[in-house]
Amino acid sequence: MALSMEEQRILTQIEIRLREDDPRLAHRLARLGAPRRRARTAALAAAVIIIVAAVGAAVAVAAAAL
Repeated sequence: MALSMEEQRILTQIEIRLREDDPRLAHRLARLGAPRRRARTAALAAAVIIIVAAVGAAVAVAAAAL
């Protein structure tokens, strides 16, 4: 459910006050989205590793057949 314009304005004011009152806490809260990026990066890395392993296995089989 989307926020109304008034709710969005209030939320923005709260965020601004938080940054002014406790910058360290604001920074920590802003980093809460970081695990999602890490999970996506880990999934991408796993996919690349699987592809490289499959290609390596295919090359090894082809080389053994020669």
